[in-house]
Amino acid sequence: MTSVGTLNEKPLHAALKLAYAESGDLLEAVVEPYVVDIRRGSRIIEIQTRNFAAIKAKVTALLEGYDVLLVTPVAVEKRIVKLPKGDGAPLPARRSPKRGMVADVFDELVSFPQLVVHPRFTLEVALISEEEVRRWEPKRAWRRHGWVTDHRRLVAIVDRQRIEDVADLISLIPADLAEPFTTADLADALGRPRRLAQRMAYCLRAADAVVPVGKSGNAIEYVRAAR
Repeated sequence: MTSVGTLNEKPLHAALKLAYAESGDLLEAVVEPYVVDIRRGSRIIEIQTRNFAAIKAKVTALLEGYDVLLVTPVAVEKRIVKLPKGDGAPLPARRSPKRGMVADVFDELVSFPQLVVHPRFTLEVALISEEEVRRWEPKRAWRRHGWVTDHRRLVAIVDRQRIEDVADLISLIPADLAEPFTTADLADALGRPRRLAQRMAYCLRAADAVVPVGKSGNAIEYVRAAR
């Protein structure tokens, strides 16, 4: 029988759930009023491949009675597979030049940065190799010339990094980044767009991992919090 929690489950989510499950775990367990991916005694493991905002209320409620490990994947290797158009011939796969990093999690963590310092909450970033399978829908995704993501498939878990406290957050700031720094400096050090650096700074500030100390023009300058 298919459980309620797996009705719309995508392959990447299902594969990560199995990768994290251990003998004796309860999968798709009911913890009223929610269905959780994995229950291991007093610990809940939730897999969220994107859109942290959608689970903010759920995670906040679960923390009242359980330790919560939230697992999210970041692709450090990606192979793009395009499904045939109609009855057309299979299309050659290609390797994406984009390589993810742990700091990319701030694109989602911006939904609830304060939870990182909750004593019962742990965030784990699974650095993965994946296949992104795309299908042809010419009336959609004009920026991708009609190709939309159908699903993602796990190839391998390359590494895992846990974020449990403020010190773990501070460790994600490049060690060679001089202080004080602005989000422009942070973006340059990460090799990422400033938008991500701004979200990262917001999360770090909300968790008291960085402290604003002044301005350079209109840009706020930060230093790492003393610990």
